[in-house]
Amino acid sequence: MKALVYTGPKSVEVRETEQPQPKPGEVLLKLQLCGVCGTDIGIHSGSHPRAAAPLILGHEFVGEVVTPGSRFGPGQRVVAYPLFSCGTCHPCRTGKPHVCNSLRLIGIDGDGGIAQYLAVDEDMLFAVPEEMDNRIAALVEPMAVALRAVEQSGMGLADRIAVLGAGPIGLLTALAARQAGAASVLVSDVDPARLALARDLGFQPVDLRHEDLSAQVQTMTGGDGVDVVFECAGVADAAGDMTRIARPGGTICLTSLHKSPCPVALLDIAFKELRLVGSRVYTREQFRRSIDLAMTLADDLERLITRTLPLSQSAQVFELIAARDEANVKVLIDCTA
Repeated sequence: MKALVYTGPKSVEVRETEQPQPKPGEVLLKLQLCGVCGTDIGIHSGSHPRAAAPLILGHEFVGEVVTPGSRFGPGQRVVAYPLFSCGTCHPCRTGKPHVCNSLRLIGIDGDGGIAQYLAVDEDMLFAVPEEMDNRIAALVEPMAVALRAVEQSGMGLADRIAVLGAGPIGLLTALAARQAGAASVLVSDVDPARLALARDLGFQPVDLRHEDLSAQVQTMTGGDGVDVVFECAGVADAAGDMTRIARPGGTICLTSLHKSPCPVALLDIAFKELRLVGSRVYTREQFRRSIDLAMTLADDLERLITRTLPLSQSAQVFELIAARDEANVKVLIDCTA
């Protein structure tokens, strides 16, 4: 079969590889579409601490069952909850296996979904509704990340929200927050095409190229600040801004993953009595519910998909994303082409 293989820092190839043979309890999937995410970009750059070459990338996929299991028959479309937990550490023993001390993921700690076929434990699979398009199904996994962030934040009805970063997770978080009842959603970025998309989706864009974020948010909120900040940019500047734009008593949800230490205004957290919470991946139940949420938001999700590449040309995907010559928000790989 063909697969996109990470071969070392800044190096990927479309290779002919051995088609996987399902083990007991696994089913073989014929993959349809797979999304490319920030984690894949990090692996490609060589900065991911666990991913080791050679590795087939991808954990945001939809596929069709080839070999039947006990729950799914041939031809049934499924998405996969891609997390592996140890079952014995403290988080696993206390009902939080999604933050397992040795959490592993498909496409990071083992071969992933940018390929023609993949063998997956049947217990990890969820059925895709008949009426759901494959393009929307491929966004279920990142939709679950956004759903987790919104629910982790404790956001309330009619809250004013700021989302830092208009990438895929940022825009999905903005959509999930609005669906949960946010009164207004500000979305900041430096990319004009992404800001235009945020505006088209009905959010208030905050352009960081021309004016300080804090000044703009203070103007937009009459000096109050926002109730909840979702930090989805993953850059040091955003970490510096997040405490300044939250209102006293507000909440900051750290949705992005900062790979290195960065300055945070702890004095703001103390003086404004801010609540800072982390959000990591999602629970199994949130993944299940993200299928329904993605179906509800399907029209908006469709607009986030800005490019689809055939598997045969997928080796150029990271160069295309880095070029930023257009609004590359969500890129999908067509595993059938």
